[in-house]
Amino acid sequence: QVQLVESGGGLVQAGGSLRLSCAASGGTFRSYFMGWFRQAPGKDREFVAAITWSGGMTYYADSVKGRFTISRDNAKNTVWLQMNSLKPEDTAVYYCANKGDYRSNYERREAYNYWGQGTQVTVSS
Repeated sequence: QVQLVESGGGLVQAGGSLRLSCAASGGTFRSYFMGWFRQAPGKDREFVAAITWSGGMTYYADSVKGRFTISRDNAKNTVWLQMNSLKPEDTAVYYCANKGDYRSNYERREAYNYWGQGTQVTVSS
């Protein structure tokens, strides 16, 4: 079965950086987008970033623009989220996900068909 596994989370002070990785394994699947979402305590899961299959187009939530960078390497079956200038409000469980259709609704959780287990990111002030 297809598996998405996140790694790279941890504790970091405000202003620091982390790089999250998402590795796919277990099978082949259609991927028009890969996305990152996050969920903080008491809040709904929210869109963070997405990238097209070729890597030619990237999309970001306003809250992370200029600080986060999404990238992918299909040969390595991996997508990354580079997070710089981290803020306490970035604290959340971060999930990677696959979107298997071409529609542009990449900000919607319901549009993604495979999800990882999540990795915890904690930013202290």
